[in-house]
Amino acid sequence: MRVVGFARRNRTLTVAGGAIAAIVLMVVVLPFFLPDPNTTDPGSGLLGMSAEHPMGTDKYGRDVLSRMMSAGRVSIGMTFLITVCAATLGTFIGLVAGYFVRTGTVVMRIVDAWMAFPSIILAIVFAVVIGPGPLSALLAVTIIFTPYTARIIRSRVLGLANRTYVRAARVSGMGAWKTLRVHILPHTLPLAVVQCVLLSAGAMLIDGSLSFLGLGISPPTATWGNMVAEGRAYLLQRPTLVVLPGLAIALFVFLLNLAGSSLRAFVDPRARFLLEQRRLRSLGRIRA
Repeated sequence: MRVVGFARRNRTLTVAGGAIAAIVLMVVVLPFFLPDPNTTDPGSGLLGMSAEHPMGTDKYGRDVLSRMMSAGRVSIGMTFLITVCAATLGTFIGLVAGYFVRTGTVVMRIVDAWMAFPSIILAIVFAVVIGPGPLSALLAVTIIFTPYTARIIRSRVLGLANRTYVRAARVSGMGAWKTLRVHILPHTLPLAVVQCVLLSAGAMLIDGSLSFLGLGISPPTATWGNMVAEGRAYLLQRPTLVVLPGLAIALFVFLLNLAGSSLRAFVDPRARFLLEQRRLRSLGRIRA
């Protein structure tokens, strides 16, 4: 209920969340009403926009609108899987590193060294070592984004571990794992959800980059990334083959960042205070 009330007061979060939901619904439902995205027609290659093909066709005569919707389903689905895996693994590492201090010190030094490397370079290295494909993209990007969640969750756990109720649980004989599950994990979940939304934007960019380089999901399965790669050879002849999937990635990443930044105020008291002060000032209830 608190999240619903917060969303009602935050127009940015409402608009961004509604737009994300609309895009997800569109890429899930529309493919059932469109032609097969992999059906080729060599005689209809590189056609412009028409009633039959609202977004034209690619070099193989495949309907671009159908491929855009199918690619959106795959790209958004991969982004969702990556962020869930990274958030789950990162939350577990953060809980352990924050509660077991000695172990956490060693783990966090490894995490710090891991985060020192550029994300895209590490993702490319993992994808090359494992081999191109959806599994390699999932593993590579998950491994890259896990440390970011782990570091944030650990900082939260360090503060919670010294709370009175956590100390009382330890004194009463409650085991460490049960204490983590009962008293600490519920207080870290909102932060993990926000981090998941923020990471999903970066996950989509990295996954799209791997697909563009041929190290992620390969054709004929369409993703927004490999659609950009396929269309670049016809950039001057049919720029929409590159512009449309590129705009789709940019728009979805922008909406994810917007939603994540707005949602952060829900778990950050200082950001929530500033947001509420701005809202009251816009209503004229307080002076600037």
